[in-house]
Amino acid sequence: MKRTDLDLEHFRRLLEEERERLIAEIDGVARDTQELDVAASEAEDRGDVAELDAQNAIDQSLLESLKSQLAEVNAALKRIEEGSYGICERTGRPIPVERLEAYPAARTVADL
Repeated sequence: MKRTDLDLEHFRRLLEEERERLIAEIDGVARDTQELDVAASEAEDRGDVAELDAQNAIDQSLLESLKSQLAEVNAALKRIEEGSYGICERTGRPIPVERLEAYPAARTVADL
């Protein structure tokens, strides 16, 4: 089933903009993580090392979340190319346009 009621170019643009934002954020967090690694290796005070390690763990978690979001955006772009964008993966029903506007990478009609 292919959606003919959607402006796919509109959603492609939204997704591509989000992809660019996520890539920039991933690059920034990755740089911060590298800087923290260098700072931790040069730190002499145990408290400083612990603080840097804690911040690094937070950044690693953020990095994983951003990469997961990027994967969802890329999957949505692939669905546009394949013709299955906007169709619920669980029910086969059309995903409401309002949901796609709010979350263009949506895979389901609702968070089931």
